[in-house]
Amino acid sequence: MACITVSEEESFKKRMTLFPWVNWSEVGREELLKRIIFEKYIKTGKLSDEEEKFCEKNNWEPIDELELREEYAKKIKDLVKRPHSGSKTLEEFNKWCDTL
Repeated sequence: MACITVSEEESFKKRMTLFPWVNWSEVGREELLKRIIFEKYIKTGKLSDEEEKFCEKNNWEPIDELELREEYAKKIKDLVKRPHSGSKTLEEFNKWCDTL
C-alpha cells in the first residue's frame, strides 16, 4: 500500500489533535474516493455498483457536489413567493410539477 504525506499548517494540526478518536487517514481516503467518483460521474453520468455502495454507505451522492444552477434557484425563489394551497395528492403534486 502506498503512503501519502500531507503538509498542514501547525494551527490546523493542533485542531486535528482535539479529535483523537478520528481516523484522519480514513477521512482522507474517503474524501479522495469521493473526488474520484465525482470526476467520473461528471464525465460519464454513471456509477459502478461498487461506487453506488460506497455512496449509500456514506450517505453521499456526487450530484450533491454540483452547484445549484441559477435558473433553478430562480424557480425556487418564485415558488416560495406563490401562495400555497395546502396538501395535495401525489397525482396533484405531479401535475403541478409539470407546470413548472
